[in-house]
Amino acid sequence: MISMMGSAHDASFSAHERAQALTRLPEREFDLIVIGGGITGAGVARDAASRGMSVALIEAQDFAQGTSSRSSKLIHGGLRYLENLEFHLVFESLAERRLLFEIAPHLVHPLRFVLPLYEGGRVGMFKMGMGMWLYDALSLFEAPEMHERLSAAKTIGRLPLLREQGLMGSYVYSDAYMDDDRLVLETLRAASRLGALCVSFCAATGAELDGAGRVRAVRCSNRGPADASGRAPRDFVVRARHVVSTVGPWTDILADGWFTGWRRLLRPSKGIHLTFERKRLQLNQAVVMTADAEKRLVFGIPRHEMIVVGTTDTDYPGDPADVTATPDDVRYLLDVAGQYFPGAKLTAGDVVSSYAGVRPLVEDGARSEGKTSREHVILEDPRNVTFVAGGKYTTYRRMAEDAVRSALKSFPVEDRIRFLRSDTQVPLNPKATTSLMEQADREAGLWSKEFALGRGSVEWLIGRHGYEALDLLRSEPSSERGTRDPHEDGARRAARERWRLTAMEARHAIRTAMCLRLVDFYARRSPLFLADRDHGLPFLQALGALFADELGWGDARRREEEDAVRRLVRHELAWKSAFGMAPGQY
Repeated sequence: MISMMGSAHDASFSAHERAQALTRLPEREFDLIVIGGGITGAGVARDAASRGMSVALIEAQDFAQGTSSRSSKLIHGGLRYLENLEFHLVFESLAERRLLFEIAPHLVHPLRFVLPLYEGGRVGMFKMGMGMWLYDALSLFEAPEMHERLSAAKTIGRLPLLREQGLMGSYVYSDAYMDDDRLVLETLRAASRLGALCVSFCAATGAELDGAGRVRAVRCSNRGPADASGRAPRDFVVRARHVVSTVGPWTDILADGWFTGWRRLLRPSKGIHLTFERKRLQLNQAVVMTADAEKRLVFGIPRHEMIVVGTTDTDYPGDPADVTATPDDVRYLLDVAGQYFPGAKLTAGDVVSSYAGVRPLVEDGARSEGKTSREHVILEDPRNVTFVAGGKYTTYRRMAEDAVRSALKSFPVEDRIRFLRSDTQVPLNPKATTSLMEQADREAGLWSKEFALGRGSVEWLIGRHGYEALDLLRSEPSSERGTRDPHEDGARRAARERWRLTAMEARHAIRTAMCLRLVDFYARRSPLFLADRDHGLPFLQALGALFADELGWGDARRREEEDAVRRLVRHELAWKSAFGMAPGQY
């Protein structure tokens, strides 16, 4: 079967080919140019390319650097939307959840959620039970598991650290967690395979209008790392028949710069999350916590390598690029977690990492998390731009489909017919289908022996990459594999295998996920920064050398890249100084 996994499906979404992609952008007129390389832009590029449209996508920073890598990392229908009577949104979300299990099984994973209910709460056991039946019904009873009702005693059996005082019982239901940044990258890779030209670190600096005031071209600036070949242009123009803006919380900033009289569309909201080691906050299932008189939900989410606790919700009028966690944000989440898990005695010192993002919520007059809609808005601007704002991560594929349909209204009838059908219900990665992941699991023992790697490490790779894990294993130079020594100290073996896995993913990120900078690998292509107590900094010089070898860096550039990783740690964890801790001294 290995021989069947040939090069026909290999993606060319490589850092090495970025310069060539840049030179191609100004050479032709595209049907669509998408501005913004987060999940919505990636979805739009894939949907449009699947219709046969010629597509260019540009992103001012690294792909998924904004909101799309700073979510709660959940794929869910949204229980709270039932209370808002947004049944259509829940139904659509649950349908998309079911589809994502099929098209991205290596990125979207079923997870059980426990929702404890306490005396004096706003919602009692009976009312919540009715909501649970409705939630299952809206999923057409096709959830991974149906909901169940637990007594207080059985709830504590599931969550031994949970506060017992006043506990009436709980409900357990199914949703999912996902790797948000990698979902963006896999969607972009899929779009690239369909012919879309997707380029990071390429900013839209302005628009060129025709005599009728319609945008006909986008001025672009290449802000990526210097290209050793000298082929990549620095400033150029991309012509397109239509423009789609998918810049999330930067929507008003972009439109204000392009057009006069722009009416602000968004009410940006800041959310932060904290990460903990799984051994410190032992959750085998997710837990749903309520805060602020039960107007807001906070989740405790067990993931592969860590526990994620979040989120907050505060208005954020500043530049989304500057958002970061504050000491008050951290205290807030620690307080909520402490109320539910008093026996854990969590402190700021237990926090491994944090991340902050800005949600592009549409201004609808609502001022609370519980009432603000998560429905997306598509604005058909007469100046030949379709703006997409708001929405849920879970429904990104449907949102992208709606956006492309809206954009096609500006095309002649014959083109609308020609580009009528999209094809986005197929797996994002042809090497990460459910059947191939099952086959990879069966072959894990053989791979473990062939590549002298522990079976657990091989299974970890398969869980993240499906059958493409074999490509990662083969990418490792044979000189680095060595042989397994049965007498090797366990801690030393674990450290050595951890490095080997990290190096494999680094090569993969450069060659297939357009990873141009070392800091982008730490922040988005791997779990190092968020999940590891040492943030992967002991690997910094070795990874710097690997990137330098792959991308042709000199010593000065390599040191700059390593310094950028240190700055990431200091910036994102600056709040630690308020608790008498250093963000990281490495």
